[in-house]
Amino acid sequence: MSEMLDQRGSWLSDDELSSARERLPIVYVDAVPVRVDERGVVTSVGLLLRAMPDGSISRAVVSGRVLYGERVRDALIRHLEKDLGPMALPRLAPSPQPFTVVEYFPSPDVTGFHDPRQHAVSLAFVVPMGGDCAPSSDALDLAWVSPQEAVSLEFEAETSGGQGRLIRLALAHCGVLP
Repeated sequence: MSEMLDQRGSWLSDDELSSARERLPIVYVDAVPVRVDERGVVTSVGLLLRAMPDGSISRAVVSGRVLYGERVRDALIRHLEKDLGPMALPRLAPSPQPFTVVEYFPSPDVTGFHDPRQHAVSLAFVVPMGGDCAPSSDALDLAWVSPQEAVSLEFEAETSGGQGRLIRLALAHCGVLP
């Protein structure tokens, strides 16, 4: 079992975080939760329904900051458990490797990945889930959809900030882009 991270000194106050976001890229992880069959083929994608900072509602993958002193693997587990519950049972490799690096900018014109609050660099992972997943109190819903549905125009229209494109990249990486 991994050593617990002492988070007391790792969190920034709201003012400190706001100041840092104005001056530095912030490191994040994005996790696309999936269900796989016995051969490891993706059969469904888990998409959260969230209230966004601007008040809109959007479909999203699991995402969050990496804390100072925190391993990327531990950040992934922390965010997956926070968003999908303690019984989600993510199946992570001992040393997980991202399928892509995503750069979010305050302007949507730079990369197509957009976060109006900040410049963020995110390591993106596809994570098979082995247990029961339930949306956290921060999420309104969790829907498991087929890869075809996940990249449909309907679901892509429900995403924001480039998340639809990220889901498409994840499925292409897994060889199941319809």
